[in-house]
Amino acid sequence: MTSPAIASATAVLLTGAAVLLVYDLGHFSTHMMLHIASMNIIAPSVAALIVTRRHISGTRPIWLWTATFLQIVLLWTWHSPAVHDLLLRSTAAGLMLHTALLLAALFFWLSLLTTSTASRWQTIPALLLTGKLTCLLAALLIFAPRTLYGFAGHLAGAAEHFSLHHALEDQHLAGLLMITACPLSYLVAAVIITVQLITRAEISAAPMPDGRLPIGR
Repeated sequence: MTSPAIASATAVLLTGAAVLLVYDLGHFSTHMMLHIASMNIIAPSVAALIVTRRHISGTRPIWLWTATFLQIVLLWTWHSPAVHDLLLRSTAAGLMLHTALLLAALFFWLSLLTTSTASRWQTIPALLLTGKLTCLLAALLIFAPRTLYGFAGHLAGAAEHFSLHHALEDQHLAGLLMITACPLSYLVAAVIITVQLITRAEISAAPMPDGRLPIGR
């Protein structure tokens, strides 16, 4: 049950470690790496641990879709230029929204892992929708011809020589990190769940040991 979350978190963790060995992160890309770590490594790992220890299962799909839209709305809200610049000026507000994103991601992964067997197929479109909208946000960061968050925001925690050109490169790197993490996280989980559903369907349709077919065939 927890293998999609564990495989997803492991793939993002290994890729993130490789990126840290190669790239020198700037202010905004460091901020992005923290988001990825909390939403795509910590949240699925903690969700898998909770499900394993508490044996939670059979939740209704309405919780999955509520968590899906909540996570997407929070992610896009955080990365809107007005909110982002405001949060850079308030450490408390930044920590509060970081915590909110982590809890929303934890809610999403918990719902994903515990959705009832009959509704488990709904986890696949939920993962694909999340991955698609996350990648769309990443593409905006990558292909934007100018900095979206204002140079003043970058200067708030950066050295004096941090130029506008470097701020744009930093934003592009942040987008590349996001667009790398989202398929590793959401697509890997969707593929594993798809394989599990197909395998389960084949097993349930296989002839019984005495040669009889399952009921309904």
